[in-house]
Amino acid sequence: MASTALISTGAQAQTYPSRPIRLVVGYAAGGANDIIARLTGQWLSERLGQPVIVENRPGAASNIATESVIRSKPDGYTLLLTSASNAINATIYDKLNYDFLRDTSSVAGICLVSNVMLVHPSLPPTNVAEFIAYAKSSPSKLAMGSPGIGSPQHVAGELFKMMTGVDMTHVPYRGGAPALIDLLGGQIPVCFASTASSAAYVTAGKLRALAVTGSQRSEALPEVPTMATTVPGYEASAFYGISAPASTPVNVIDRLNSEITAGLADPKMRGRLAEIGGAPLGGSAADFGKLIADETQKWAKVVRFSGAKGS
Repeated sequence: MASTALISTGAQAQTYPSRPIRLVVGYAAGGANDIIARLTGQWLSERLGQPVIVENRPGAASNIATESVIRSKPDGYTLLLTSASNAINATIYDKLNYDFLRDTSSVAGICLVSNVMLVHPSLPPTNVAEFIAYAKSSPSKLAMGSPGIGSPQHVAGELFKMMTGVDMTHVPYRGGAPALIDLLGGQIPVCFASTASSAAYVTAGKLRALAVTGSQRSEALPEVPTMATTVPGYEASAFYGISAPASTPVNVIDRLNSEITAGLADPKMRGRLAEIGGAPLGGSAADFGKLIADETQKWAKVVRFSGAKGS
């Protein structure tokens, strides 16, 4: 029986993949999650010789898509575009039907994407230090917009509040675009947003960027300093990668990791990621698993500080 099992595993390694692969995304088409999934899917299709079909299943901050993948057969034919939301959701939702760290197998990290702290040009502060002083001296709380409760941009703002003692009122929107529209119109004074969606407004002088949230400056906004320049230890990047259901065969994960890592070394793929503010991650499946675990622990503290709850 043991010999039969080994032969079966070896045969699977040789034949995988023998049919199309589904890559499930928990958000609608057009956003960063979808773009990264399609870019990765196209690369894998070419390297694996099988179609990688991107399936958008939006809803509940990616929880619907995540659960559907977790409940699928662990054979490498159903994968999840994993993001920072999966780490944040572990705390922001009281009752999930799964434990992400327990019920998934990490496959590969794809990239880190920095967000940016933006203010309306009418606001006096021109840098983070001035903003902190201005906010603390303001008689009323400033409104801080984000794409929604529990979004990477929201918790980036909450981390800023936690580390600086600045008190701002969070105003959640149904996506990044509505938040930027109100910021451009002056309805809200400050917003944490993605660099990809806001860089053009900053370049045009319609919005002022005070800092990017990652550990390094963004290629999209090279003149904007990191938040850590003023707030030591601050870091809030959104991560993206691929996960599979728990118990997916190791040889399948290794094959996928190898091909994704090769893609991240390709200049064309790196260039496409740079267009949306992404810095390639790479590394082993274990490296990506550790990142998810570390980010889950990190954002748990921030979510508890904020008191935010998912609906």
